Amino acid sequence: MEDKILKQLQKKFPKGTRVKLLSMEDPQAPPVGTIGEVWGVEKDAIRVKWENGSDLSLILDLDSFRVI
Repeated sequence: MEDKILKQLQKKFPKGTRVKLLSMEDPQAPPVGTIGEVWGVEKDAIRVKWENGSDLSLILDLDSFRVI
């Protein structure tokens, strides 16, 4: 991923952004509807600390979520 795209994603999802999980392709995924807080953005993932204690990341082209 280009640095320019990464910086755009970091601006779009700054630390502290709250998100709601709509779907996640992982057997250890938090339940749909779980709320989380972004704590970082990397090349292909958004790092999230979920309310249920999980810190599983959202994969940008695979998982579904919305900002709340």
